[in-house]
Formats: sequence, structure tokens, C-alpha cells
Amino acid sequence: MLEVKQVSKLYENQRGVHSIDFSMKRGEIVGFLGPNGAGKTTTMRMITGYLNPTHGSIAIDGLSMADHPKKARQKIGYLPETPPLYPEMSVQSYLQFIADLRDIPAKEQKRRIGEVIERLGLQGRERQVIRGLSKGYKQRMGLAQAILHNPDLLVLDEPTSGLDPKQIIEIRQLIRELGENHTVLLSTHILPEINTLCNRVLIINQGRIVLDGHPDQLAQSMGETFEVSLEVKGPREAILAELRGLPQVASVKPLAEEPAAAAGAAASATAALAQQPEQDAPEQGVGAQEQAEPAAWPAETFTDGAEPPTVKVLVSAADRADLREAIFYRMAELRYPILAMKKESLSLEDIFLKLTTNETIDAGIGSGDSSSSDDSSHSPDSTDTNDKGVNPHA
Repeated sequence: MLEVKQVSKLYENQRGVHSIDFSMKRGEIVGFLGPNGAGKTTTMRMITGYLNPTHGSIAIDGLSMADHPKKARQKIGYLPETPPLYPEMSVQSYLQFIADLRDIPAKEQKRRIGEVIERLGLQGRERQVIRGLSKGYKQRMGLAQAILHNPDLLVLDEPTSGLDPKQIIEIRQLIRELGENHTVLLSTHILPEINTLCNRVLIINQGRIVLDGHPDQLAQSMGETFEVSLEVKGPREAILAELRGLPQVASVKPLAEEPAAAAGAAASATAALAQQPEQDAPEQGVGAQEQAEPAAWPAETFTDGAEPPTVKVLVSAADRADLREAIFYRMAELRYPILAMKKESLSLEDIFLKLTTNETIDAGIGSGDSSSSDDSSHSPDSTDTNDKGVNPHA
């Protein structure tokens, strides 16, 4: 559906986007991530025909944006970060205006406008002036103009920006429904939104695509180590020593100090042990084996009703080994109760920060895309007309 090949964009002596390559299949919802100034908006404006690339090519469903710009744009619906609305118009008159701009045949306009109004929950507001709509409904209007001509590709720039939680849920549901019949490129700073909506993620930094993959596979592609977070009841130092002694354990890191109550319990246990009289050594034989069998701390060690401490640790494996069974059996053998055990994965936030923080990329010209170039402020194409999101040549 979308082919971006070796696309670059230069702004005077700076390279906003550097030789990016990616494609999108029909029916995909692809999240497009990057820090401010990374080149997201520049890339989306080139895809939608609002900016011309300095180098490279863009094709929509096989149609070159350079050779067949009008036909290619007809296959695109674009929602900029600020919805392209005329506040003095009513909902109905604005959609009629967009239908005319999009060359929707007159005999189909009434049907299409009605379908879009129903799909986006705008019924009963047809005569309302856009200026009086809430921000959530203005976002719906922005989506309405983007899908009115039933495009194959939707490009959505921060569609939930500035909305309240209820409005965010509603817009996400609309995007999910649109993804059933459209290919969607979604730019957002809300990383959980990517996990919720997208089946693929592109991360751009300093004008380059630095990662491309399914959200669930990104950590593995970065060589993530296998880690287990663990909560165990028992003596802290003994637990740490036992975990470090397991095969294929690379490191054991305490996650938090025990609370004061737990520390007090440990001190109480130590004092109780010091006050206990020495006992005669057990006789040899069966009784001796039973007495030696477990190496665990006895419950009566913690006196005065004190609870044994809870130890929280992060255990990292060597060679991506799955340590959960070994940990379970060893703690069970020692009679240290496991309260929680969970395999940890790099979150999308962790991956994003790894790829976009303190990373230096030689873009060939300058230091990469600045925040101003991402907003296309260096380009004469960045005008009020373009901010309306409706290209009269589309």
C-alpha cells in the first residue's frame, strides 16, 4: 500500500530526514514514534504530498507521488495534529465543502456524508457550528474529513493529543475500527497507545529509521536478556546467596530495601536466636537426617508476631536462559515462600529511550533534524493553507 524508498529531505544545511526506507501492507496499523525534531512530521508531510522529498520516492498503492500526485493523494486521508477545520462552518456545510474538494460525485455526497456522520457519532450535530464543538468532537471532525472520500491510507498525526481520558478511549476505538478497512500510519507520543492499537512500530531518530518491528518482538530484536522479578519471604542474605549460586544466573539485583517493619523483624529474629539455649546435638541415624533436612529458617525464629522479611530481587540470566523453574524448585526446597514471580521484558518506553537517548548519528549534513525542521518551519510549504490539511490539488 505504501512504499517509501531512500527518502531524504534537506533544509538549507540540515538534513531533516535521511535515506529512510519502509513499506506498509494493506490493513496494517503502524505506530510512528520519535522524539521531537526526529523527522516524524516531515516524513508524514512527504507521504501525503504536502512536501516534496529532496531525494527518493514515495508510492501509494503503486502510484508514484512524483509522477501521479493527484491520483496518489486521492488514496490518502490526512489528519494533522491540529484538525483542519473552519470554525465558522457547521458540521454539515464543512463536510459538504470537503466532499467538493475531494471530487466526490454529487450523487454520492449525501450518502457518504451520512455514513461518516453516523460512523463518527456526529448525529444530531449536523447544524452545529464547529467553533462550539468540544475538542473531542473536533477530533472526530478531523477524522471525518480524512475518511470522507474512503481513502486506502490514513495518516494520523497525534490524533489523541490534548484529549481527556474518555475522549482518548473513544478516538482509539474509532481508529481501531478504521484499521479494519484502511491502512493506518499513526504518530503519537503516548507509547501505551502503540501497544493498544498497532501491530507494528517504526521508531525514527535524527532523521533515520532506527527500529521496525512488532511491539512484542522489539525487545528480542535488541538482544534483551531474560530477567525475572521475584518476591520471596525469608532472610535476605541467604536468599541472595542461593539465587546467585543457581546455574546460568548472570546477576541478582535487590529491587528495594525491606521496610522498617521487616528490618525490625529480622532484628527480632537475631535477638531471639541469641537468647535461645544451646541444644544437644542430635543422635546419629534417622533422627539426624530429619534434623538436618531443611536448611530453611524455622517459623518460630521470628518472635513477637513479627513477619519474616519480604525480599524483592531482579534475577538476570546468562544466554537468555529461562530461570523460573530453577528458582521455584530451589526456593521450595529451602521452604522460602515465593509471593510473586514474573518474567520481565523491556517496555516500549525502555526501547524508545534506549534508541533515542544519547545516540549520535552522522546524518551527513548537520546534526540531524531539529525541532523546527520537524515542524517544517523551514519550508515554504508550511503555511496556513497546509495547516488546514486540505490540499486543493488533491
